[in-house]
Amino acid sequence: MALALWDTAIVTLTASIATPAGIVAVCSAAVAGALVVVSSFVKTMIPLRCLAVGGNLGFLVYGALHPSLIMMLLHGALLPINIWRTAEMVRLTRRVTAAAAENDLSGVWLRPYMRSRRMKAGRVLFRKGDAATHLYFLASGRIEFVEIGEMMEEGRLFGEIAFFAPDKRRTLTARCATDCTVLRIDETTFKQLYFQNPAFGFQVVNLVTSRLIADRQRLESVVEASRPASLGS
Repeated sequence: MALALWDTAIVTLTASIATPAGIVAVCSAAVAGALVVVSSFVKTMIPLRCLAVGGNLGFLVYGALHPSLIMMLLHGALLPINIWRTAEMVRLTRRVTAAAAENDLSGVWLRPYMRSRRMKAGRVLFRKGDAATHLYFLASGRIEFVEIGEMMEEGRLFGEIAFFAPDKRRTLTARCATDCTVLRIDETTFKQLYFQNPAFGFQVVNLVTSRLIADRQRLESVVEASRPASLGS
């Protein structure tokens, strides 16, 4: 049985490479198969997508030269999807790299992955103790953090620290001080970007660290400002 299968395979391969087009088809399929195998060992998203594009091209050529309608339809559909996803991840990497080079902690590079919401003045975006389900970017308007009486101007990312907190709970209440346009991204999408793109992950860590340092400095300023009053009393 095994010998018969081997003979059949040899005959089929010999017939396939009997013409120049057949040789190109077999070589394309071999290269595509090798790329699929290599992709199994890749851990980051952009190289994985590039290998997928190469594999789609190889199998598409094979399907065209060694006529296989199903293979052509399958990889013809997958090719533009993988190209689009690769370009998307490359654009994100470039935005993150540029933001890191400019020490931009606004989070504006996340905007293409966020959904917009218009909110009236006085609307509470989230309350202290709420579960953190979204990360936000203030496109226009002003946001007030009620417990500390601090205002945030437009063009800033906020709500990211709760994603990394052990209990994933909000530590402040965010309320619209004016009519606002707020962009948001859900936790699942945020984590996918975080784990798929190392540059994105490092920039997020940098952002969170900077916010924590700013919070500590604000608390130190409050303590320093309260000391003279305490001594005078």
